[in-house]
Amino acid sequence: MLSSISGAWKIPELRKKLIFTIAMLFVFRIGAHIPVPGIDAEVIKNLFGGEIFGFMDIISGGSFKKVTVLAMGIIPYINASIIIQLLTMVVPYFEKLSKEGPEGRKKMVQITRYGTVLLGFAQAIVMSFYLRSAMTQPNLFGVFTVAITMTAGTVFLMWLGEQITEKGIGNGISLIIFAGIVARLPSSFYALFSGAQLGEINFILLIVFAAIALLVIAGVVTVQEAQRRIPVQYAKRIVGRKMYGGQSTHIPMKINQAGVIPIIFAMAILTFPTVFLNFFSATNPVVAFLTNILGYQHPVYMTLYALLILVFTYFYTAATFNVNDVAENLQKHGGFIPGLRPGKPTAQYMDKVLSRITFAGGVFLMLIALLPSIAMGITGLNLYFGGTSLLIAVGVALDTMKQIESHLLMRHYQGFMK
Repeated sequence: MLSSISGAWKIPELRKKLIFTIAMLFVFRIGAHIPVPGIDAEVIKNLFGGEIFGFMDIISGGSFKKVTVLAMGIIPYINASIIIQLLTMVVPYFEKLSKEGPEGRKKMVQITRYGTVLLGFAQAIVMSFYLRSAMTQPNLFGVFTVAITMTAGTVFLMWLGEQITEKGIGNGISLIIFAGIVARLPSSFYALFSGAQLGEINFILLIVFAAIALLVIAGVVTVQEAQRRIPVQYAKRIVGRKMYGGQSTHIPMKINQAGVIPIIFAMAILTFPTVFLNFFSATNPVVAFLTNILGYQHPVYMTLYALLILVFTYFYTAATFNVNDVAENLQKHGGFIPGLRPGKPTAQYMDKVLSRITFAGGVFLMLIALLPSIAMGITGLNLYFGGTSLLIAVGVALDTMKQIESHLLMRHYQGFMK
């Protein structure tokens, strides 16, 4: 691997891309420490003392609970992208754009940008009202100033991610999320080892936890790369004096087709009522009861969380992998699955296979999402790096490695993967 990195650094074009990517991520980390004007940092510590906004804080690299200019991170952009993607299923205009090639994709990107600004501003307004007790000037002007500042931070991150995608290595948005997650690792490890040195955490328990973490990482990599390959045969056809087709290939169906999106959906739905309850008095019996059962380690919360993840896994997979379109395209190009007739029988077979592997992928996502809560309940350790963060980090690392791999292979260098 070291020789591969050395080889990559020797390629001027790749070296330029790597330097640009590192520089942009460094800019992101600087912005994560610039506070929003008009916010009292001491009040913020008490306001965000719980685990309600834990995931958003992880994604933003610790910016959320510090209320910096990048506090909302790239989440509004992710939400806008998901909404636009889902609208392609129900709105004919978006469906038409998705099939128009580069020009259509360019328009969808522009619409996603506008959606990011609107969602970001709406989220910033809600967050600003929640932060009024921490503002030096808790009036309408103060709320508006904080909201505009955080919205501008999200727009800047969106631009930064697009620049990395265009001029650097890997997907810029994904790398920004990856950098935010990884940035918290040193402080998390330091907290664990400090607790072990002070006798608060058992060393043997820490070693066992590290071994389990390595096994989980290996499992995540395996499932992320796992796929069901459906064989496809193309019929031979003669055009003029030349014969085309006749080759064999396959349709790859990933086990985890939906990625981390179902977890984000499920977490957003369960976080909303928790945030809403914070606007009411904690002494109210109903509010206290709902707050208790919606705690991230309560069995009711964990059950709802798991069920929502499974439902959204099926939903998002169906939205992104249309078996009818795949079967239709196969039939148009003379392809068929051996032993099956083209058209509807092919679509039914692929739907059956997709349903089975989607169930396996959904169960995998459920285990990954619930792993931190289960581990904390058993070991008593306060984990800062959850299964969702691990899934995102591993997925982004694999995708970025593949992009570097393609550059190396094009120039006859030995790659990461053998």
